[in-house]
Amino acid sequence: MAAIEVDSVLGGGSDAIDESLYSRQLYVLGHEAMKRMATSHVLVIGLSGLGVEIAKNICLAGVKSVTVSDPTPVTLPDLGTQFFLREEDLGQRRDEASRPRLAELNAYTPVSVLPTLVLEELKKFTVIVLVGGTSEEQLSLNDFTHKNGIKFIWTATAGLFGAAFTDFGEQFPVVDATGETPLAGMVVEIEEAEDAMVTCLDESRHGLEDGDYVRFSEVEGMDINSAGVEGARKVTVKGPYTFTIGNTVGLGAYKRGGWFHQVKIPKLLDFKPLRESLLAPEYLIADFAKFARPSTLHVGFQALSAFKLAHSRLPAPRSAADAEAFLTIALETAKALNVAEEDLEKDTLKELAYQATGDLSPINAVIGGFVAQEVLKGISGKFGPLFQHLYFDALEALPDVPPTEADTAPAGSRYDGQIAVFGREFQKKIENQRQFLVGSGAIGCEMLKNWSMMGLATGEKGKIYVTDLDTIEKSNLNRQFLFRKTDLGSFKSEAARRAVTEMNEGLKGKIDVFKLAVGGDTENTFGDAFFDSIDGVTNALDNVAARQYMDQRCVYYEKPLLESGTLGTKANVQVVLPHLTESYSSSQDPPEKSHPSCTIKNFPNQIEHTIAWSKERFEELFEKPAEVVNSYLSQANFIEAAKASGETAQLLKIRSYLVDNKPLGFDECIVWARQQFETEYVNEIKQLLFSLPKDLITKEGTPFWSGPKRAPEPLVFDAKEPTHMEFIVAAANLHAFNYGLKGEADPALFHKTLDSIVLPDFVPKAGVQVQIKDDEPVNNKEAASSEDDDLATIASNLPAPSTLAGYRMVPVEFEKDDDTNFHMAFITAASNLRAMNYGIKTADQHHTKQIAGKIIPAIATTTSLATGLVCLELYKIIDGKKDIEKYKNGFVNLALPFFGFSEPIAMAKNKYYDTEWTIWDRFFIEGDITLEQLIAHMQEKYRLEITMLSSGVSMLYSGFMPKKKVEERLKMPLSTLVETVSKKPIPPHVKDIIFEVMVNDEEGEDVEVPYIKVRVR
Repeated sequence: MAAIEVDSVLGGGSDAIDESLYSRQLYVLGHEAMKRMATSHVLVIGLSGLGVEIAKNICLAGVKSVTVSDPTPVTLPDLGTQFFLREEDLGQRRDEASRPRLAELNAYTPVSVLPTLVLEELKKFTVIVLVGGTSEEQLSLNDFTHKNGIKFIWTATAGLFGAAFTDFGEQFPVVDATGETPLAGMVVEIEEAEDAMVTCLDESRHGLEDGDYVRFSEVEGMDINSAGVEGARKVTVKGPYTFTIGNTVGLGAYKRGGWFHQVKIPKLLDFKPLRESLLAPEYLIADFAKFARPSTLHVGFQALSAFKLAHSRLPAPRSAADAEAFLTIALETAKALNVAEEDLEKDTLKELAYQATGDLSPINAVIGGFVAQEVLKGISGKFGPLFQHLYFDALEALPDVPPTEADTAPAGSRYDGQIAVFGREFQKKIENQRQFLVGSGAIGCEMLKNWSMMGLATGEKGKIYVTDLDTIEKSNLNRQFLFRKTDLGSFKSEAARRAVTEMNEGLKGKIDVFKLAVGGDTENTFGDAFFDSIDGVTNALDNVAARQYMDQRCVYYEKPLLESGTLGTKANVQVVLPHLTESYSSSQDPPEKSHPSCTIKNFPNQIEHTIAWSKERFEELFEKPAEVVNSYLSQANFIEAAKASGETAQLLKIRSYLVDNKPLGFDECIVWARQQFETEYVNEIKQLLFSLPKDLITKEGTPFWSGPKRAPEPLVFDAKEPTHMEFIVAAANLHAFNYGLKGEADPALFHKTLDSIVLPDFVPKAGVQVQIKDDEPVNNKEAASSEDDDLATIASNLPAPSTLAGYRMVPVEFEKDDDTNFHMAFITAASNLRAMNYGIKTADQHHTKQIAGKIIPAIATTTSLATGLVCLELYKIIDGKKDIEKYKNGFVNLALPFFGFSEPIAMAKNKYYDTEWTIWDRFFIEGDITLEQLIAHMQEKYRLEITMLSSGVSMLYSGFMPKKKVEERLKMPLSTLVETVSKKPIPPHVKDIIFEVMVNDEEGEDVEVPYIKVRVR
């Protein structure tokens, strides 16, 4: 029965998608792509570390079925990258051993094993992925898939190298090459001409590019409006606010209004089969600093297959003899592939030979995330596919002192694949690392998986600290792959520790978890002693404030920081290195675009405006009033404080919720909801149009209701209209929740109560001013006041708190991911009713939730790739590299696809006298010296005169202080001085105190210098 239910939700002829599970991914892929995935079958051949990474990501994404095939017996080195194998699986087939753990990832995606590969039995698959395999296996399988219309992907990794090839057949449709939200904008003029110029409202740039297509809506006068692709016109950009669209002669003269909407035009791509593409390859450049490398690796990966065919094995790690033999084969392969010998990087080919048996979890994560996204593209046509070859390497991660052949020889260890690249001595460094992982969500899960495979912190001195205060929700299961349904409600940090300790038992007792946020309140835990004990910090955070805080801590403690983030198919990685790079906070993203409040309140013209308005109404109706009432009931001097501030609004709110509208039963909640409907969507609109009539002309002689200002229409309540009833049901239930009343959803109860409600006719008030611009406030106190609204009268009408002892209202705390709590139901209905008022296209709950809940689109493929890149940088940090050019900040967009790498930005330098300093520098003083000693020390050692000294918000010393106060303070030890001035003891966990200082040089000039750090304990 469970299997039938699963089938009916995703695929199986039903359009339903489990939005509670897939919500973040849906914002990346969209419903149409997900529906195609729900009818698709994927085969992954080869279940090495790379193969299982691909299969894992596809299972999480939610296709109809995943089949795996790999009869290779499990060996101990497999456990170094294949995270779904255990020691008890040794000797079993890889596919059989991995299948149960893959199947746990997603109840909607069954996983099966294909025992043997018979070509005719492969016709049922939508996409086939071949991991590794000989050149002949690649060619013969691709010949079959190309002939039978099956999408084909080949991929492989070797040490720090990776490769992928796609063949999606001829005339493959790409429905959306970028995945970016289509642009839209308001039009103020369209010419009637052979090459008509369109002029947009100058509030924001149109953002279009040459070759884009647009359609139009709501244009008056000109017959140019259209609903779909058919009426789309090609754009030529003329300026930030103008573009041309071709011939509009005969369509009539433009009068006013209108919007342009970008239209995504499907593209058809013709893929060559591998047999043809090998001789005429087209490359995706993974790193523009290595522009010539793809042709070398194109030859190299084919030569590896030829070497294995000739020697029945791959080249041995760091074997000079094998490397020379491989180079000879590579030169022969180059001739066969029409690649000139002078175009080959022979040193790169030798490294490929040295690392041929290497198997690294971070590289598998990068290539596995990339390839899994290509699988989804092949199924859905969403995003631009790889066309057709990718070659990737991270040779910069090799140790500065290369390992020897003896140091890299296999020894039957689970880490043999990593040792083959880095050597046994480097492996010990990895095992004795002490890392602090901040966050164990999507990025945190992938990071811990990679670390467990690398053996990080499994050594005698090794330690991993993880902190995350969040618990696991259903929507997490789609990306945070360490968690299962049985973990729902558990703390992420604890569940993640359990999962990765099972992957590598060497981590038992090596992971300490905290359920704490990072910030000033937890510095007693994450303080001096803690940071002294760690080697570095890896962020896995989802907000900028926490990232900036950890960045500040890493600069203060001089610790390297690895920073990463994802947004849908986009990922970025930044490495912050003490005394080498700038910090994370040195550069900032532009602030989020916000909407003017008067637009939200009175003049919405986009669905985003009405959603923002409805979120505000949610807080004003169901959250803030209950909080105010509870404050009134619990704070003895509440009324006096309100009277002192002259604040009537809060007292009116208390009277409304505690006297006038306090329900005794649920039927009164329905009445209240119906009154709210009338107020918001009828009376307020009538008042607005009374104050600003539809035919109002501005002093400039233009209609007031034009351009971005859309004239609204009041609604007429209709219980048969679904959106009207959705508002009533949600509002009534939320109002009931505030008062601890039982909610109801019975339509009969609602209709019976609604039929009995009679509301008075609305009479607009004269003299009510409407705020038109944010910087031009209006005063409506006189128009709104009545005899009953003075403070004393309101206060006298309130029940005394003593008569309601113990009574409290229940504020609603917004929770977007619970579809049973009416939160998103209210916000969606409220927003759509507002949109109906203003003639704006409505939005479904899924779209509304993304905006109201500020949901960041996310998908497992991007997370996998991002963490792989982070771990490649971690190798470099462990090696202690000091050359900034060896490190890589990365930006990736899997939708395009695009890779962009650059060396980190060097730290900015300042100077006093001939001494250069940066954000990483500070004056360090050992010992709790007196202020007098500090002043003398700075003068004698650095020739700097302290003119002002502070710590935090406490001013400790300055030249203009009274002489007596200065004399008192000069004799004080610095710790005593800080405690005396701040009137607070120094917390026991604090070893060092920071002092900000202003100084003059010998010429009396003010110079900027680092802060002073004094170790007082």
